[in-house]
Amino acid sequence: MSYRALIFDLDGTLADTMPTHYEAWSATISKHGLFMSEDRFYELGGWPTLKVSELAVKEAGLPMELAQQLAVEKESLFERSLHLIQPVAPVVKVAREHRGQMPMAVATGATRHICAEVLGHLGLTDWFKVTVASEEVPTHKPEPDIFLEAARRLGVEAKYCCVYEDTNPGIEAARRAGMQYVDVRTFYTPRRVTPAT
Repeated sequence: MSYRALIFDLDGTLADTMPTHYEAWSATISKHGLFMSEDRFYELGGWPTLKVSELAVKEAGLPMELAQQLAVEKESLFERSLHLIQPVAPVVKVAREHRGQMPMAVATGATRHICAEVLGHLGLTDWFKVTVASEEVPTHKPEPDIFLEAARRLGVEAKYCCVYEDTNPGIEAARRAGMQYVDVRTFYTPRRVTPAT
């Protein structure tokens, strides 16, 4: 089936941000005696910052009130590293080739503020007709809400949308949405901070 719209994840798909996010997480939670492996971090790909923070706090048996503080600290640290972020060149090339040819959206587990900052840094702000951020849907990847909302705003049926994603939760969300998808890991090897296990 041919597609009529493209929907891109942001972190790790359009932007090589995942190592920067992981480093920000590690620095933030280590101050509270917590640790998250990079493999675990990737398992949570597409989760909003607050949701990851709540999980880390819950698993450590710490007061849940700490989750909001950790999320704010982590996002602040990430923002201070924005100048280091590079595009994922082969995925941006796809977006460039389809720009103006078909409707395109970004659907991200990031907040709208962070999404705007990253797209602006990469010079991609006006490439996409629609952006859907984590605070705009009730549930998150691997649930399909964010992709379905992007399709709704684009005015294209889900089955005619093709999603570009880099994590298993994101791929599962696309599948549950009934969309075609491309796993960018098949042609792009994500940069890592620690060796793969």
